[in-house]
Amino acid sequence: MADLARMAGVSTATVSRALADSPLINAETRQRIQALAREHHYAINQGARNLRTQRNQTIAVVVPYEQAAHQQLSDPFFLAMIGALADAMTGRGHDMLLNRLDAADLERMADLVHTGRAMGIVLIGQWHHHERLNALADTGLPMVVWGADMGPGQRYASVGGDNRAGGRMACEHLLSAGRSRIVFMGDPELPEVAQRWQGHCDALAEAGLKPDPRLLLSVPFDTRRAAQALSALCDSGVAFDAVQASSDLLALTSIQVLRPRGLRVPADVAVIGYDDMPLSALANPPLSSIHQPVPQAGQVLVESLLALLAGEAVPHHTLPVHLVQRRSTEP
Repeated sequence: MADLARMAGVSTATVSRALADSPLINAETRQRIQALAREHHYAINQGARNLRTQRNQTIAVVVPYEQAAHQQLSDPFFLAMIGALADAMTGRGHDMLLNRLDAADLERMADLVHTGRAMGIVLIGQWHHHERLNALADTGLPMVVWGADMGPGQRYASVGGDNRAGGRMACEHLLSAGRSRIVFMGDPELPEVAQRWQGHCDALAEAGLKPDPRLLLSVPFDTRRAAQALSALCDSGVAFDAVQASSDLLALTSIQVLRPRGLRVPADVAVIGYDDMPLSALANPPLSSIHQPVPQAGQVLVESLLALLAGEAVPHHTLPVHLVQRRSTEP
């Protein structure tokens, strides 16, 4: 900036205002300084500006990594959510700082704010850390979490889909297609999956059925472990005619396990996923799924964080979900 000031024969303050397009600088001087900046490839150091002005326009997006789960950042749901958040932030003039953090060191994400790298945090997923998130919220950390509504004891802001309704819709759809021996694939110890499992049980109860504990495959969002669990179930001889998976990736894994065993989808086993990622419609057969409004989720997460930073009380936002029926669940 000092170099530009010397070339333009003005003060550094004038250069600063001209580059910010301030009306305090006459149009001719602004244009001359801006042309010099372009000619000499001058770019504002945004980090330095944030430190000087005490203003930060960066939002950190944290995706925790759990050693036991093996869920990769390349998971289609993560990629879709990160894209939705990026769109929402760009539309509001904010930058994204993407972080992959070991869940064992979850408290370290507070450093992103305390060191000035970010103004606030969007965390994708509660995993098994509800109480740790409560403790972080108690410190005043500006944070919004994508996850389930944990009820009156929850002290952090969150946004999530209607998991119980989604779980119920998926099971009701399979029941209406004439299926009654429905495998539920997912870890009920995870808050969102627990609510989907409850919805599954609600639908069974309404149909006069009880859940068979042998048909609960309690696996994380890990395709390798899901494939092993479903293969073991097939080998056990326990009868089933449908799979209700807690993500599209787990549902597609199920189809890959069933096909080599001569089980046709949907003729022998109907399969339904969750999230309705774009790849679902491209599967063979195209995958029925519970649609989560990911673009809307990105907008609401960012709006909630900005409201939190403005000192507002932010309630949990539950977003509606709906069934998308494709060939994988045809009667």
